[in-house]
Amino acid sequence: MAGQIADSGTSVASNYRAACKARSRREFIAKLGIAEEEADENQFWLEMIMESGSVPASRLDPLLQEACETTAILAASRKSAASAREP
Repeated sequence: MAGQIADSGTSVASNYRAACKARSRREFIAKLGIAEEEADENQFWLEMIMESGSVPASRLDPLLQEACETTAILAASRKSAASAREP
């Protein structure tokens, strides 16, 4: 599970960076969607670790909170970009 956390956690950052370098609005929205999916996957793995009891919840709570916030920010950004009018 730790490997999954590392993979999805670093993937959020790399996909967000790719979104920032997008060549079009459609590409930006698509890449933000991928970053959002990775953030949600990261949240999933943190929840799985918490449920397994292998790490104390007190250590995971701040990480899970940040994963939830990151997922929400990316989702809101993607929705905002998708609904914005073309210049």
